[in-house]
Amino acid sequence: MKRTKQGILGIFDRFSKKVTKAAGSPYAFVSAFIIIIIWALSGPLFNFSDTWQLVINTGTTIITFLMVFIIQQSQNKDTIALQIKLNELIASSDKASNRLIDIEDLTEEELEKAKQFYIKLADLAEKEDDAFISHSIEEANQIHKEKSQKQDLKKNNKKTAAVKKQQSPTL
Repeated sequence: MKRTKQGILGIFDRFSKKVTKAAGSPYAFVSAFIIIIIWALSGPLFNFSDTWQLVINTGTTIITFLMVFIIQQSQNKDTIALQIKLNELIASSDKASNRLIDIEDLTEEELEKAKQFYIKLADLAEKEDDAFISHSIEEANQIHKEKSQKQDLKKNNKKTAAVKKQQSPTL
C-alpha cells in the first residue's frame, strides 16, 4: 500500500522520517556529546568569552527549533497510522462500539462524556464474575440486572427453605 509521494510534502515526509530516525540513534547522541566536550575543552582557548558561549547557545537553539518541526511531522504521521489501525480493529470487532471510530476528532467535553461511559462500564464489569461477558453499557446493565435478580431469587429461596425447615415438625 506504499504510494509514491510527489512534491514538497513528499520530500519533507521522507526527510523527516530519515532525520528522526538518525536523531534518535546512539550515533547522534555520541556525536552531540563529543561536540559538547570539544566546545567545553575549547573554553580556555577562547577565555570562556561571550562569543564562545554564544556559539553553543545559538547552535543548540537552531537545532532544537528545527527538530521540533521534523519530529512533529513524524509524530503526526505515526499518530494517524495508529488511529487508522485502531479504527480497523474497532470496525472489525462485533463486540466493539463503532462510536469509538474517529473519537480523536471529538471535543474535550465529548471525550470526557465517553470516558465517563467507560468508567461506568468498568464499574459494572467489576460486579460481574467474567470481565469479558459484556461490551456495552446497555448489555452490562441488563446482565447485571439479571444476575442481581438471580441472586435475589437464591436469597429468597434460602430464606424460604430456612423458614420451612423451622416450621416442619421434627421426628
